[in-house]
Amino acid sequence: MFAELVCQSNFSFLEGASHPEELVNTAAFLGYEAITISDECSVAGVVRAHAEIKANGLPIKLIVGSVFRLAPDLRVCLLCPDKTAYAELCRIITNARRRSEKGHYALSEWDLKSVKSCLAIWLPAYNDNDRQWAEFFAKFFSERCWIGVSRLLNGNDNTHFATAMSLSEEYCFPLLATNQALFHHPDRQHTQHVLHAIRTRSTVADLGRDGLPNQERSLKTLTKLTRLYPKAWLSESVSIASLCQFNLDELKYQYPSELVPNGYTATSYLRHCVETGIKKRFKQGVPEAIRETIEKELALIHSEQFEYFFLTIYDIVQFAKSRGILYQGRGSAANSIVCYCLEITAVDPRQINVLFERFISKERNEPPDIDVDFEHERREEVIQYIYAKYGRERTALAASVSTFRFKSAFREVGKALGLPESLLSYWLKQFNLRDRTLGWQSQLQELGIDQDGRTVKQLISITEDIIGFPRHLSQHVGGFVISAGPLYELVPVENAAMAERSVIQWDKDDLESLGLLKVDVLALGMLTAIRKAFSLIKARYQQDLSIPFISAHGSDQQVFNAICKADTVGVFQIESRAQMSMLPRLKPVSYYDLVVQIAIVRPGPIQGDMVHPYLLRRHGKEPVSYPSDEVKSVLSRTMGVPIFQEQVIQLAMVAAGFTGGEADQLRRAMASWKKNGKLRQFRSKLIDGMTQRGYKPQFAEQLFEQICGFGEYGFPESHSASFAVLAYASAWLKYYYPVEFYVGLLNSWPMGFYSPAQLIQDASRHQIYALPVDINKSSIDHTVVDNHHFRLGLRQVNGLSDKAMNTLISHRPETGFSSLTEIKSLGLSRSELSALASANVLKTLAKDRFNTRWQLMDSQMTLPLLKDQSDSRPQMLAPTAVEDLIEDYASLNLSLSQHPVRLLLEQHPLPHLTLASEVLNKAHKSPIRVVGCVVGRQAPGTAGGVTFMTLEDHTGNLNVVVWQSTARLQKKAFISSKILEVRGILERSEEGVTHIIAGKLIDHSDKFEQLLMHSRDFH
Repeated sequence: MFAELVCQSNFSFLEGASHPEELVNTAAFLGYEAITISDECSVAGVVRAHAEIKANGLPIKLIVGSVFRLAPDLRVCLLCPDKTAYAELCRIITNARRRSEKGHYALSEWDLKSVKSCLAIWLPAYNDNDRQWAEFFAKFFSERCWIGVSRLLNGNDNTHFATAMSLSEEYCFPLLATNQALFHHPDRQHTQHVLHAIRTRSTVADLGRDGLPNQERSLKTLTKLTRLYPKAWLSESVSIASLCQFNLDELKYQYPSELVPNGYTATSYLRHCVETGIKKRFKQGVPEAIRETIEKELALIHSEQFEYFFLTIYDIVQFAKSRGILYQGRGSAANSIVCYCLEITAVDPRQINVLFERFISKERNEPPDIDVDFEHERREEVIQYIYAKYGRERTALAASVSTFRFKSAFREVGKALGLPESLLSYWLKQFNLRDRTLGWQSQLQELGIDQDGRTVKQLISITEDIIGFPRHLSQHVGGFVISAGPLYELVPVENAAMAERSVIQWDKDDLESLGLLKVDVLALGMLTAIRKAFSLIKARYQQDLSIPFISAHGSDQQVFNAICKADTVGVFQIESRAQMSMLPRLKPVSYYDLVVQIAIVRPGPIQGDMVHPYLLRRHGKEPVSYPSDEVKSVLSRTMGVPIFQEQVIQLAMVAAGFTGGEADQLRRAMASWKKNGKLRQFRSKLIDGMTQRGYKPQFAEQLFEQICGFGEYGFPESHSASFAVLAYASAWLKYYYPVEFYVGLLNSWPMGFYSPAQLIQDASRHQIYALPVDINKSSIDHTVVDNHHFRLGLRQVNGLSDKAMNTLISHRPETGFSSLTEIKSLGLSRSELSALASANVLKTLAKDRFNTRWQLMDSQMTLPLLKDQSDSRPQMLAPTAVEDLIEDYASLNLSLSQHPVRLLLEQHPLPHLTLASEVLNKAHKSPIRVVGCVVGRQAPGTAGGVTFMTLEDHTGNLNVVVWQSTARLQKKAFISSKILEVRGILERSEEGVTHIIAGKLIDHSDKFEQLLMHSRDFH
């Protein structure tokens, strides 16, 4: 009988070498009574262990604890026997973490002296200070302290055992056995060595005596434990475990209550807010069916006591609305009619059929899902409001666990094993990680590396081990936890990297496992762009626009005609290469078509083979049929084909007899399908359930394969509905107010799929032209000139600070600057003056960028007698077209005067070349030769190894398909080219979708070696 009471997972970052799930599974397999996940000054890993035990019914007790160090002499593990002790532990961790910068902690003696409920396992250092600490524990932990003894087979065990027994006898501390485990299996010792080396920024060879000498810090069999320790010490561990009855399920979240005004209850105030919203949303009166649904939703909210959750979201969006911050709610509950009335979402419930009770159910017993996107440039105002309202004691951001991915794992493991960083960088550059049929290990072999060598073998195995290991806690993008009382009584809180920010130690998924409220305050660039376009329209036309105003005007067929032609560069969600290829095929003509369009171009529907059947049925080429009325009720809105995640889950309920709880387990298994493959365990239940209800085995098999295809990629209808609102609004703006649309996008960059250069190219194809940045005409932001022109702003200039831009604008005379001397007198730094010259911003004050830079370097210009003599000074030769192009891209990331392809063709003509504007004149299956700047490489997991490349010449974009074999044989040109020539075959579908099947890839980047161009690769 044994309980492992001191055990650190890999959430003791770069020290523990096993996942919490691995530790509890192994402990259960070995027959342990209990196990403590006691990460250092942290409970970050305990939720994963808790969830694993519950999900698999593991026969083992989980104890919550944490290991601490104080000075070099003291290590102690605190355990939680009850909920009071857990709150105490969280407070200690919070205080220790808040005293230090992110990622560190500072425990004080006072922290330990204040412990009243936690149990302590003291881990002696076996030095002269042990008796001092024995006195300390005897005084402050009377009858709550044990000495943990470990047999580590390092040559000191007999001495340590004697010391421990002496301390035990003198101070009446019971002894217990512990492995002080850092990994679940002995084989992980090498991995732990590497993690240790990464943590200390050294190599494994340099660890010396600091490294673990053997594999004894692993979980051991009971047989081995009985040989290593006295039976009484093993039994004592079980006795202590029996004292620890706290379970994480005891944590109960309490909503903040101050949102409810005096004279109201939470229920009556939510009712009041909804009734107020009804008058705004349904000005002609609320239809009877809508009223019935509202009452049903309110009753469900009340039965689950979620009023405070909805009121919390309502309060936040009302703040945003009062400040003119654009927002849009999304999520399963966000598209309810209640949320529409509370103005949380602009999705009109009359346009979509999402059943509210599917997402708030008594059986699931977890909070509803509502995320709110805010303008990405103004989300900080919302965050500050939340902190000001609730204080740092009651609110913090959820953590996001940063994990090792392949490149970081490979590089860090290689360095720890002593390989030169230059060699590792070279190898990494040779890997094509999108080649899914040729793994990186095989590609390493292709480089001529001997994989039988000891170091390379270790590099491969340990890299595979630590991919997915947590490396540190980062700040979640916007998931707030807000509580009624001190947050540290629920979960430890620590400092974020950003000043005045707090982060809890659990990430989003862990919060969901425990049912704690998380409010997602997210940032969305398109909202910023739309709001800025609205402001420009207001300034020019005195017209107030809003997203609900655009949505309320139904489906404008002129807008949808443009969408069907894939004229969607810059349009939210439907601007990617894959979406633009689908638009002419699906031909959306209504809002709900956009909902489907956004969801269908996802790995789930594609892998589930749902796209082609849907398109055939949509265009009348295949009959729509349903095996039963129950299935029809689920699939009728998508023509008998499951497109959305909710439909798949609901099918399991109506066709296979799943209960709500079982359906939720299926949803969770789908969410982690690629990680653990648990979805297969539902196969028999699903297929048997359907066949017993009279469905054909083929239909049941097909449905299960579709579910597997969805994997973790199934896209919820609720999210798609919210995204479709913004997609339509942005498409509407592009059609009716194109110049304001482009300026809004450019003033909100970085955001979206396209670079400023590509957006400007697209604008020119719509007869809207950008004017260059000018010191006397440009503002900080890009500005509208007229219906066909806009002026680039100073924000486009690389290396120009906000302070410098404000200085230039605030000191600019009404008639404009007249000399470079005036610019120099403003006190800008030398680098900022150089940035202005390089971007040719000062062209009206000097001849060209080279002469501008030359004159700015002349210190004599500022002397009073010479300040008007600049025109008589020597002049430099003007830059060549190539030099202008290179400087344009270096200083502005774009060029208005030259396009690299036009310049390339002027200097290096390519015979039989087809430009983007001429592709429509080429016949299907004809040979074709094109050249363009590489602006994007996409290799979706559903494409079977195919990469979709987008090339841009001076007349438009070219869509290129690169088969895996082509990419593999011409890897250098495929991966690293900036300007690429493609020789291949043109293909055109019935709907007019045109692309080029690549054969020969020729890299022309050497023609402009200094050209600083960036492509969007594999996003």
